[in-house]
Amino acid sequence: MKPTLNKQLGDAASVRDRILNTASALFYQEGTRAIGVDLIVERSGVAKTSLYRYFRTKDDLIEAFLLREDEDFWRQWDMVSAAHAGRPERELEAQLEWIGNRIARVGYRGCPQINIAAEYANESHPARKVAVAHKAELRRRLGVLARAMDLPEPDLFALQLGIVIDGALMSGRALHEEGPAQFLNTLARTLSAAARSLRKVS
Repeated sequence: MKPTLNKQLGDAASVRDRILNTASALFYQEGTRAIGVDLIVERSGVAKTSLYRYFRTKDDLIEAFLLREDEDFWRQWDMVSAAHAGRPERELEAQLEWIGNRIARVGYRGCPQINIAAEYANESHPARKVAVAHKAELRRRLGVLARAMDLPEPDLFALQLGIVIDGALMSGRALHEEGPAQFLNTLARTLSAAARSLRKVS
């Protein structure tokens, strides 16, 4: 009896997911340059031909890894945003809290977007494009919150806070004795207070 189309599609998705799950774990822990296709094939338990059926090149696999990280990050952001709709100050606090908790989790090895950008200087590399777009989207969303908070120069605030977030993502738990979430919120309040004081002066 021939397998149904749904089963065939499910099997294909399962093989692709197994490859991507394995590659993602290895890429995140060891870096993309240190991991070869042969190791991914060995760890995932699939044939090399299967890997190349779903991912034409290793670069395609790296791009897929980063796109999935990107989707996961914004899915969490959107959930927090929906929970605090109409309260931008509280939303910003909550966004920084979950980002801080993400940094503090066991096994944290840095921001995958920053890691990829450091590994690939070539602006045309597909994964680097994903990383650059991710950071641009972060600044855009911070700018939206800054406008909702009625901060002067919201784009400048977004740029400043984006740099602070990147710094926390890069340094991880080691440099923040009070915890990354508190560190981020303290800096955010400092930046917003400074922005509002400039408005009063002018």
